[in-house]
Amino acid sequence: MITIKSAQFVKGVIGSDPIMKEKTPQVAFVGRSNVGKSSVINALVGVKDLAISSSTPGRTLQLNFFLINEEVFFVDLPGYGYSKTSLKQAEKMRKMIMWYLESGEAKPKKVVLIIDSNVGPTKFDMEMMELLTENEHEVVVVANKIDKVKQSEIVKKKRSIIEKLDSENIVYFSTKTKQGKEELLEEIMS
Repeated sequence: MITIKSAQFVKGVIGSDPIMKEKTPQVAFVGRSNVGKSSVINALVGVKDLAISSSTPGRTLQLNFFLINEEVFFVDLPGYGYSKTSLKQAEKMRKMIMWYLESGEAKPKKVVLIIDSNVGPTKFDMEMMELLTENEHEVVVVANKIDKVKQSEIVKKKRSIIEKLDSENIVYFSTKTKQGKEELLEEIMS
């Protein structure tokens, strides 16, 4: 069982920065706006407001680096696919995400792709999975908000997620009940 002993915000960056080249491994968290990236990070580390979460989509506007157990950075990326942001802002966020994942300056050891269990993979999620696969990132899919899926729908939703993302490496997660916490920590910290 992996225990988080320390978690601290280090810095937010919007471009090239020395932190990207540090030898400390990085685990990137990516997903649609308001899918719960910051909430998943907070649930994993057991600190309520380490990563700022909001009910308003599009709050994360930079790459936020958190040092976990003095041994790994969790990197909270801006969300994608939020239609109410200005086109200019949405394009800026998209470019930042792509730069982080494709430039080679940062080399995340794993990328956690967070989707909404109830909604299932969106067009944007499937495009992101394709990009991650093309760039040979090791991907862990987190189907967040599993507690909001009706019991009668769970098997159908799980099958749909597996088929649409062509992945078996899926952690079903709830920030409320902490379902999937241990499994996800094992996946990303080992």
